Amino acid sequence: MKNDKYQRYIYWGVTAFIVLALLVVFVFTIKEMDKVAAGIRMFFNILAPVTYGAVLAYLLAPVYNKVRNFIVSGGGGGRLSGKGREALGSFAATAVSVAVLLAIVVGLTSMLLPQLWDSVKGLMESLPSSIYKQQMKLEQLLADNPELEAAVMEYYNMAVLKLQDWLSGLSNGILPALSNAGKIFGFISGLSSGIFNVINLLKNILIGIIVMVYLLNMKEKMITQAKMILYGLFPVKIANKVLDEGRYVHKVFGGFIIGKLLDSLIIGILCFVLLNFMKMPYVLIVSVIVGVTNVIPFFGPFIGAIPSAFLILLDSPVKCLWFLGFILLLQQFDGNILGPKILGDSTGLSSFWVLFSILLFGGLFGFVGMIIGVPTFAVFYKLVTELVTWLLKKKKLSADIEKYGNLNYIDEEKKTYIEK
Repeated sequence: MKNDKYQRYIYWGVTAFIVLALLVVFVFTIKEMDKVAAGIRMFFNILAPVTYGAVLAYLLAPVYNKVRNFIVSGGGGGRLSGKGREALGSFAATAVSVAVLLAIVVGLTSMLLPQLWDSVKGLMESLPSSIYKQQMKLEQLLADNPELEAAVMEYYNMAVLKLQDWLSGLSNGILPALSNAGKIFGFISGLSSGIFNVINLLKNILIGIIVMVYLLNMKEKMITQAKMILYGLFPVKIANKVLDEGRYVHKVFGGFIIGKLLDSLIIGILCFVLLNFMKMPYVLIVSVIVGVTNVIPFFGPFIGAIPSAFLILLDSPVKCLWFLGFILLLQQFDGNILGPKILGDSTGLSSFWVLFSILLFGGLFGFVGMIIGVPTFAVFYKLVTELVTWLLKKKKLSADIEKYGNLNYIDEEKKTYIEK
């Protein structure tokens, strides 16, 4: 009895210490938010190659597993022993995974870059004349309403000036820098910085591919070690629950991210085919923008439509209106037909929580947050739901949501539900 009493005191003392420590960490984080955010950014910048490698390994794991399982099960191992088949399976699976990655990168690069360059070059050449033509059309259209014309043209001229400054910086920025001795060092510094950033990115990607190879071949061992640590640190019941939640996280993230990538690829191809049929300008660059931004749930098509509509507007306002109508129809097709067919109910969230998670994580983590926000919030939502269910059952109350719809109060003694 004495030991039980001391254990209870120790338990409450440790719990109080942990709560106090978490409170101190929380207050410090709020007070020094800028420093904490800078530290987190620096941490992730240092580990960028590991992040790239982990993402690539996660996406290519299905390819690796299928090839390896095929060879290990005897499909391509010949007369090799069990260990020989495993070694051959790991080598072949790694080679196929890297080959698939390189084929996708080289294929997309060889197809897209030349046409994208031509589109951007043509856009740069035709942009000044297009801007002037649209200005003339606006002045003619609003000629009967001088006040409206003055208001519209004021904003239009401001936008044109900013755009012309940007174009001037792109096309003529080098010569003025070279003609002014005081700006030479700034030009060289900017050029060196840009080259350094490109080299750093290529280095991170190369190291990321090496990390991907290691992770693909070590994932079973790492998962096994994680299970050992889990069962060593926690009671069996808690460890089983953590493993179960881990499988759910894998199911949600894997199903959502891979499904969304496939969905965006289909939308990009569909957009390219239909815009070609509609004889729209800048078809390839617009299709790439729409396909890439479609990875973002809900807002993606509209985010991609803004710069795309501006490009088409410079060629023809009528085509711009047709394009906006097309994007609206494409979004409806993706949201109501294609998306549900591919993704199914992978997250289990309502439309409101999807919107909420995109806004929250997008505001916190930018573009990446908008992509991972929905599956992350889906996991959090499930954990909160399970916690509430457990707390209700602990109080011997019903976890059936139907019982709380018209609830007025619950009788404390009889545990009966009194409706309004």
